Amino acid sequence: MAGSGASRRTLIAATAAAGGAAALGTARTATAAAATSATRTPGSVAVLGGGVAGLTAAHELAERGFRVTVYERRALGGKARSMGVPGSARGGRRELPAEHGFRFIPGIYHNLPDTMRRIPFPGNPNGVWNNLVAPSEMSFARTGREDLRLPLPWPGHQPPDLTLDDVRRALTAVMETVRGIPPHETAYFLNRVLVFLTSCDERRNDVWEATPWWDYIRAERMSHDYQRILAVGVTRNIVATKAEEASTRTVASLLEAFVFNALGRGADGPLDRILNAPTNEAWIDPWVAHLTSLGVEFAVGRTVREVLYDGGRVTGARITDPDGAARTVTADHYVCAMPVEHARRTWGADLRAADPQLARCDKLQTDWMTGIQFYLTESAPLLDGHLNCVDSPWSLTAIQQAGHWPDRDFHADYGDGAAVDCLSVDISEWDKPGILYGRTAKQCTRDEVAKEVWAQLKAALNDTGKVVLRDGALHSWFLDPGVDGIGTPHPVNEDELLIHPAGTFHNRPTAATSVPNLFLAGDYVSVDIDLATMEGANASARAAVNALLDRAGSDAPRCTITPLYRAPEFEALKRHDRTRYRWGLPNALDLG
Repeated sequence: MAGSGASRRTLIAATAAAGGAAALGTARTATAAAATSATRTPGSVAVLGGGVAGLTAAHELAERGFRVTVYERRALGGKARSMGVPGSARGGRRELPAEHGFRFIPGIYHNLPDTMRRIPFPGNPNGVWNNLVAPSEMSFARTGREDLRLPLPWPGHQPPDLTLDDVRRALTAVMETVRGIPPHETAYFLNRVLVFLTSCDERRNDVWEATPWWDYIRAERMSHDYQRILAVGVTRNIVATKAEEASTRTVASLLEAFVFNALGRGADGPLDRILNAPTNEAWIDPWVAHLTSLGVEFAVGRTVREVLYDGGRVTGARITDPDGAARTVTADHYVCAMPVEHARRTWGADLRAADPQLARCDKLQTDWMTGIQFYLTESAPLLDGHLNCVDSPWSLTAIQQAGHWPDRDFHADYGDGAAVDCLSVDISEWDKPGILYGRTAKQCTRDEVAKEVWAQLKAALNDTGKVVLRDGALHSWFLDPGVDGIGTPHPVNEDELLIHPAGTFHNRPTAATSVPNLFLAGDYVSVDIDLATMEGANASARAAVNALLDRAGSDAPRCTITPLYRAPEFEALKRHDRTRYRWGLPNALDLG
């Protein structure tokens, strides 16, 4: 690769220059030659955290010749990784595949797909990017009514086979939805979308950032279906956040991007994309292998306790090894790539005083969003894509995976041979009572959480005379190991999700800090995609590397950072709105 090659070329050129000078009898000393060589050779970087942000930073730095060590407390890939269910393998098979939550890589992403194209994978001309597949539909599963199945058209998509009963159910769902959301509510929602599309950046950053999505679309005054589909359903399915709290700027910016993605504008690919195998097999393991080939070193099982600061610079990182021993690691530069809830615990008072934006990170909020997998002895007749159980108290979203893994024979490759599929479910609401025990997810034991989620899935899917999930087909389940202590007074989640309450945007830090050798990478860092996503983690890592290159005086090429798509047709309307905003006037389309 270019990075390692550049490093070798730099070393060879420096050695040749020193040898030539000696032969000519110049006065240049060996000490001066060594100093010149050192200034031309990229330095060392400690990347603190091995999730998507940390691996991205390591990738970009290694390609530019830096000596990189990644320190990770648990497992490379972070929340994006997949894992095996301990003790589930039999007969030479691999363990049943599990994950923190299912991967979703939409076409609005550009930076992460660029990285994926640069990770080699056997037989793939575009690396692991070719392991992305596109579901052809999605569904709003509604309790007591027909589920609303929506096609996701894209060139090359093969529409699912339909029976006469499927057509009847689809038409029934559409008619029920039309009756459930009155025309004046639909018109109002469309107006709110148009208001945001034509709002200038200043109005978005100030007014709409301070306005919760629930309030912006006046969900409190609207029908049940309006609330569940256009408020809750949109935010859960598209931006994985809570409609009642999330800022309009965050939700609507992503909704805008998805609308243009669906229209084929500014898209890297289809609206919905997932991996064609468990995440580690399709992406993370090949990535780690590639980074290793570039010279990146990995120190897994190391927990960062404190980022040490003295004399205006970071002087090291105090870590704990797997055996509990504490030590200090040092480098020329440090990229802090841990999730914000872990990173901010490592920033001492002196470091925070050196850059006030670090202290503002204490105002950022995280919440629980955790995955559970159900392994089935028969494939459920669901759909080719994601389903959103919009009426479920715990805000469940799910996808059935085996059908999307064409090169895997699930029962032959995983587990004990009895399980033929995996239904992967995300639990987004942990603080509302369920339907089985009347308790919140945090108040339930692990076994009770599994039974409650299964009951809510059946309530959403087995409610109109068609049995989709059978108790007899449930082989086993696996709940994310990051969750601990549920059912006790002190539940803990090691993998919380950054959320976006109104006003959050102004507390997000930049990748470059005031400390000359410290840089931040993670989905909490301020980048164009204002959402806790793998794309945000990737873009922030690129920004951190660019800032590091600037500080180091490097002439290496900077990382490209692609922003969200902006439709040129709306720029004139945004300029007009900027004038109105500065005059204190509302958007010209705003009906209030």
